[in-house]
Amino acid sequence: MSELDWLSDEAWTVLEPHLPKNRPGAPRVDDRRVISGILHVLRSGCRWKDCPPEYGPPTTIYNRYNRWSAQGLWHKLFARLAAAGNIPDELSIDSTHIKAHRSAAGSKKGDAAQAIGRSRGGRTSKIHALANAQGKPIAFVLTPGNIADISVAATLLDDVAPPMRLLADKAYDADHFRKPLEALGTEVVIPSNGTRRHPYPLNRIAYRRRNVIERMFCRMKDWRRIATRYDRLARNFLSAVALVATICFWLA
Repeated sequence: MSELDWLSDEAWTVLEPHLPKNRPGAPRVDDRRVISGILHVLRSGCRWKDCPPEYGPPTTIYNRYNRWSAQGLWHKLFARLAAAGNIPDELSIDSTHIKAHRSAAGSKKGDAAQAIGRSRGGRTSKIHALANAQGKPIAFVLTPGNIADISVAATLLDDVAPPMRLLADKAYDADHFRKPLEALGTEVVIPSNGTRRHPYPLNRIAYRRRNVIERMFCRMKDWRRIATRYDRLARNFLSAVALVATICFWLA
């Protein structure tokens, strides 16, 4: 992308067929320009009203992002492209904490309803993800930051075909998680917790490849509105995650 984050011709060719068409009402402002403006805000972390005028009116930029977020379009776009490129051979599962900025506060139903939790580290959200062997994300779940990783692991795996191998750290070491996967023929590569009296054998060579998902999170956190959560609504922040994942990994 250039300094102003214009979508490349190659990226637009892949993205454009998945956007809404033939909607009633006045014709939309140029989609390519508006989405480029959305990407600029997500990458730079600026306020929506500070989006450069080259992208058009800031209200148009934000309204398009928010409306399509409410319709689930950004996540559907990510899911379609990720499903088309995924081969269920080896998957990694992990999570990362996201600090919630004070602008993310103010939900009428409380922080927990918008996936913000409180702990000694302050107010945080947590992105749980699955990545394939190439380090490309294929599924996300957003929770408050004080939720245990393993509590949503099954939810992440529900929408994908059982992988040949699953890599994870000790946070996922539980029999109720291991055994159903093994029954499906998945090789579970998880180090045993130190409290186990009889540790499970570990494929150490395969486990070294778990770093692909850590590198994936690092790449996504180069985008400032992923590294810090400014969105009050959980759906809007998850939409940002889905859109950045699409741009970084499935349109590249």
